[in-house]
Amino acid sequence: MSRTLMIQGTGSDVGKSLVVAGLARAFVNRGLKVAPFKPQNMSNNAAVTADGGEIGRAQALQARAARLAPCVDINPVLLKPQGGNGSQVVVRGVVAGQAKARDYQHWKPRLKPAVMESFARLRAASDLVIVEGAGSAAEINLRANDIANMGFAREADAPVVLVGDIDRGGVIAQLVGCKAVLDEDDAAMIEGFIVNKFRGDASLFDEGMRFVAERTGWRALGLVPYFEAASRLPAEDAFGLRAQRDTRRQGAVVAVPLLPHIANFDDLDPLKAEPGVDVVFVQPGEPLPADAQLVILPGSKATIADLASLRANGWDIDILAHLRRGGRVFGICGGYQMLGRMIRDPHGMEGDVAEAPGLGLLDIETTLTDRKTLTRVSGRALQSDAPFSGYEMHVGETSGADCARPVLRFDDGRADGAVSRDGRVSGAYVHGLFTDDTLRAAFLREFGAEISALRFEESIEATLDALAAHCEKHIDLDALWEIAR
Repeated sequence: MSRTLMIQGTGSDVGKSLVVAGLARAFVNRGLKVAPFKPQNMSNNAAVTADGGEIGRAQALQARAARLAPCVDINPVLLKPQGGNGSQVVVRGVVAGQAKARDYQHWKPRLKPAVMESFARLRAASDLVIVEGAGSAAEINLRANDIANMGFAREADAPVVLVGDIDRGGVIAQLVGCKAVLDEDDAAMIEGFIVNKFRGDASLFDEGMRFVAERTGWRALGLVPYFEAASRLPAEDAFGLRAQRDTRRQGAVVAVPLLPHIANFDDLDPLKAEPGVDVVFVQPGEPLPADAQLVILPGSKATIADLASLRANGWDIDILAHLRRGGRVFGICGGYQMLGRMIRDPHGMEGDVAEAPGLGLLDIETTLTDRKTLTRVSGRALQSDAPFSGYEMHVGETSGADCARPVLRFDDGRADGAVSRDGRVSGAYVHGLFTDDTLRAAFLREFGAEISALRFEESIEATLDALAAHCEKHIDLDALWEIAR
């Protein structure tokens, strides 16, 4: 008979997603059929499923950890912040509308049936469903009609394990404070706790673990050391992106402006993993590094607003100076749209601005449409003839003279992208290009970067296995199985 276990957190970014991924791989390694599940997520880092929908990128990684093909049931409600329009609401992989934060509270009752149906399907096909909460378990101001944390736990009768983050300080107060503010019936759903991201001598926190257990009545299930290899895995949100240079690295510098609505930035993970590449996320107010060989404009959930931010930071001027020095520019999805002459938004998909001039570095124009393209694609890069596979996730149609020099050719014969006449500015809609080792090597070779022996997909698998071993060592998995019901 299938069992369910829910992992909630004392706050955002305490490591819930990583814990769920590690537990999923660890229980799969024990011979169980495991499904991850996140009722509601908020993230602009998304992935396209085989059934043509979109889910949070973290849930796609958790599915991979569980050796399960990602499907829309794994994350039935996804909120994608979108500038002045609040958030785009995606239900079972399909855009259902836009909602401001306050308005969304009225959506929840009618979203609950979809959430519970998705959960029921996963549970029927699995030995264990590991559910991830959202934000903090103690957000009592959002408790009415909740579908993400205790509201779901109560509805599904899912026992809860609470994760706290000791790295940010105050973990004892985090955990004990949650017990203090929760409704008595909600608090009764919590069976145990995990302290995550510990550094140093674990014995120094023995008393802390005992204190929390005594004050809350919850079982202490693990003190988990900081997992350094987490940086090799796709992140859920942009909070962790930093502009600091890695002074230990030598080689090609890739500058990435950190735009307010940056999306699908895991596109850059394979480049970050390359030992001969220094990817620099440039913070607002900082100039693009003058020694960059390449500037990448990443995906965006609010292209027109991010284009305005790019100009406000003076990065448009920096990009022109970069090109005068012989540098190269590549745009991905929204970043590709920014490189053109004009972006039009006749349906108000991103807000009240009907059109905005682009950077004018490609002879193309884009019109944002009211239909979203969501599809997995494969083909070959035209300049290098290297293979690729990835996904399209965008609203917008792009055309213009530079599209006669496309970047990619899909297996079905369609072309994608555009290249400037001098060949130094280019862009395409496809996400995930750099995961292919052959294409990435060809791309790096174009601007003189060192080529390594990195096998990116194999490195992700090895990291997930290491994460599972980390969880096995530091979390009482037998107790978790006993708690699950």
